[in-house]
Amino acid sequence: MLDQHLDGTDADESKFDPSTQQLLDQAAEFGYEYHEGSTDFQESTPGEFWSIRVENAHKAFGSNRVLNGLNLGIPEGMITVVLGPSGTGKSVLIKHLIGLMFPDSGDIKVHGRSVPHMRMSELLDMRKRFGILFQDGALFGSMNVYDNVAFPLRQNTNLTEKQIAEIVDHRLDEVGLTVAAGKVPSELSGGMRKRAGFARALVLEPEIVMFDEPDSGLDPVRTALLCRLIQKVHAQNGGTYIVITHDIASARRIGEYLAVLWKGRIVQSGDREAMFTSRNPFVRQFLAGADEGPLGMD
Repeated sequence: MLDQHLDGTDADESKFDPSTQQLLDQAAEFGYEYHEGSTDFQESTPGEFWSIRVENAHKAFGSNRVLNGLNLGIPEGMITVVLGPSGTGKSVLIKHLIGLMFPDSGDIKVHGRSVPHMRMSELLDMRKRFGILFQDGALFGSMNVYDNVAFPLRQNTNLTEKQIAEIVDHRLDEVGLTVAAGKVPSELSGGMRKRAGFARALVLEPEIVMFDEPDSGLDPVRTALLCRLIQKVHAQNGGTYIVITHDIASARRIGEYLAVLWKGRIVQSGDREAMFTSRNPFVRQFLAGADEGPLGMD
């Protein structure tokens, strides 16, 4: 079992306003230590344990500091859920993980390789190892479901149309959308668009699959069904899954490893059991959805 850890150290405390610093100081009092499971765990081979490591990443847009010395490890082969309140830097984190943004300082490593130091050709090759399900599916409105799912294969491989058809049919069957192959996105429900986007994210057989708020716009029942599908496909295909969300129920259903992000920092991360029994007041309040605790309306 991966042990929990808290990320609350930073020599430059002037980066934070007093109330934020006070909360981070409080968080650091609850069992902060480095041990196996934290990002300080030394792998025998880079990428062997951590698929992705974010190391002391800072990112600001003018005076708005979005990432504030963020440290995060994404374990290999697991479903990791990164969750936190709105406006905490989740979307910016996603863009850093796939090299659409780079930190002002710090580093992002994918299987031991520094993303900010990659050449463009290396960066493009690295992105092919990611499959991404965007919030609304991000389907091309002028294409039917089949062509949407086939698009990455046509763009990035030299496969024949027969070979592409075999892959697309398999992925559509995997997400239960075979009967919708000829429909355009406007004819699909929100849940069907998510599943079509999921199928497209899988066609290049990525090592890492990322889900950006997969529950967004779905009712609780369809959210639960999508979570079950994510678990099923992960069990069949393996790989590292990263789910970015603020939905606690989804995190409880599918998260094998959880990281709570707030004010551009990971307050705490660990396996599901450790996180949902955390003694940290912020984590306990957030995961319980309670109105009492250090987290307010700001």
